Amino acid sequence: ALISKVGSLRKELADSLSACRVLVVGAGGIGCELLKNLVLTGFKNIEVIDLDIIDVSNLNRQFLFQKKHVGKSKAQVAKESVLQFCPTANITAYHDSIMNPEYNVEFFRNFMLVMNALDNRAARNHVNRMCLAADIPLIESGTAGYLGQVTVIKKGLTECYECQPKPTQKTFPGCTIRNTPSEPIHCIVWAKYLFNDKEWSFDPHDNDNFNLHLSQLFGEEDADQEVSPDTADPELSWNPADTEARATASDQDGDIKRVSTKDWARSTGYDAVKLFNKLFKDDIQYLLTMDKLWKKRKAPLPLDWLEIQKLGKILEVTGTGLKDQQVLGVAGYSQLFSRSVETLRSMLADKGDGAELVWDKDDPPAMDFVTAAANLRMHIFSMNMKSRFDIKSMAGNIIPAIATTNAVIAGLIVLEALKILSGDVEQCRTIFLNKQPNPRKKLLVPCALDPPSANCYVCASKPEVTVKLNVHNTLVLALQDKILKEKFGMVAPDVQIEDGKGTILISSEEGETEANNSKFLSDFGIRHGSRLQVDDFLQDYTLLVNVIHCEDLEKDVEFEVVGDAPDKAPTPPSAQEDKNVANGNKDSAEPSTSSKAPAEQDDVLIVDSDEEEPSSSTMDVRMESGGHKRKLHDAETGEASAKRQRLDQPLAADEEDDDIIALD
Repeated sequence: ALISKVGSLRKELADSLSACRVLVVGAGGIGCELLKNLVLTGFKNIEVIDLDIIDVSNLNRQFLFQKKHVGKSKAQVAKESVLQFCPTANITAYHDSIMNPEYNVEFFRNFMLVMNALDNRAARNHVNRMCLAADIPLIESGTAGYLGQVTVIKKGLTECYECQPKPTQKTFPGCTIRNTPSEPIHCIVWAKYLFNDKEWSFDPHDNDNFNLHLSQLFGEEDADQEVSPDTADPELSWNPADTEARATASDQDGDIKRVSTKDWARSTGYDAVKLFNKLFKDDIQYLLTMDKLWKKRKAPLPLDWLEIQKLGKILEVTGTGLKDQQVLGVAGYSQLFSRSVETLRSMLADKGDGAELVWDKDDPPAMDFVTAAANLRMHIFSMNMKSRFDIKSMAGNIIPAIATTNAVIAGLIVLEALKILSGDVEQCRTIFLNKQPNPRKKLLVPCALDPPSANCYVCASKPEVTVKLNVHNTLVLALQDKILKEKFGMVAPDVQIEDGKGTILISSEEGETEANNSKFLSDFGIRHGSRLQVDDFLQDYTLLVNVIHCEDLEKDVEFEVVGDAPDKAPTPPSAQEDKNVANGNKDSAEPSTSSKAPAEQDDVLIVDSDEEEPSSSTMDVRMESGGHKRKLHDAETGEASAKRQRLDQPLAADEEDDDIIALD
């Protein structure tokens, strides 16, 4: 019998495509390619949502956007551009966050299929839960440089996005940032804090009783982003008052004791020379008085503005090629620091009294400031300085996004979507796009989907977790924000204590339980063995939390999830590893699926294989080039994981590589 076709598709499938409603979450690098693919394949009813607006930096790969669109809604412009490919398509665009309450379970049930093209873990977690609650298939995807991945999530059939625990975002101890930086990334974080950027994770030490404050210069002041010398450093065992008397820091204009840097800087008219000497001379001299820090480390070398001007009339430049890829000498970065401070001062003045600036990697004066300040600090602590290009990549938590990677991944998403709409979910695969061919000469590696994890705290039949904390020190607000929202990805949790009374500890209704926020868990009778029922009605999600009281948690650790993955899994023995940087980027992802070597097929595109099977074992991937093993890292956090290859574990960089940083 002849098979009726519409184009390259069977007529039944083509009719299904034109009738079904699909949701695309994200209209960025992958989203642009995906929307174009969908309408050209025959999808007619598409809804797309994205909160972002178009930036100049998007134009090199997000081809639906042009220079005239900068500052406009990504979702709306993507819709208008895609309609030029297929004017008969019915596309609805939302310039909004998918995490808003109006996009509830009923909203998701309007679709036959959801496709993620997101750039952050929180949104991925949320969409995962909404699709599970609505019982709608989800295609998850992501790219990181030349690496990419597509996987399918179906309730009851496959692992969900959260089945496998992921390493937490990398944080940096406050004393390392402020006292003993050892990697360029530490200096870059310090420079961003100095400007004031709140996107970095930071592990501050309590320094409330010490009055030498260097807060942020141009943005909102935040005590948790302190950058001046940290006298609470655990390596120290000396009396700050005694050492302060020995410090050689100036008592003149550069001295900012007992006042914030922002106030002091204003009083000096943001004098670049005084700022320079304070940051790179006085504070460093103060650090040198902390003798214990330098017994096993090379001591920092203070910089003096006048000395640099005398010795640095000829600017030293290393590196060839584009200006942004050159490394200036100390004199060059001193001048760049001065110019950037003057420019930022003018920007503040133009905005009026009480104004604040927000750091943006695409804002040249802000980027100049961070580049100069970070490099000067690197020089002080005997590190090789970095080009503006390198610092922008690290400070912006990005690796260069590759348009062709996005295009390949978007194509694979559509192929998996066709399987789902054909009723062949069992034939769906997780597909990895690798940077180099594997031993079987394949760039695209398919693997069978794993079944749901019985221990998953999201998709198990009765989700349950055990949390270890100190009930006498843990505030209700910390339970809500740090544990339930940040760790477990809830949006609006309600918490009831299983104490026989049904005591409501936290309510998502505004004003009902806010008085509880400043109280400790023990104030409500919560103790070792207590159980909390947590509901998120938006996500249609219930979680049972078992509390274990513990008084000997590690320093600066507020809680632990029992059985959770460690921040850094043990590294399997391996040969010398390749140095491939795997920072995060705006199109990164980490769906939870396993990988397996593909079947022996010669086709570049592999979507089926008789030899595929799930694999839950720890796995190394041997690349043909040199036969070296490479660790598997989390594309979002840069941390190694002990499970198996997936995009949240791209081929790793060496642990000592200065450029590995956290995503987001």
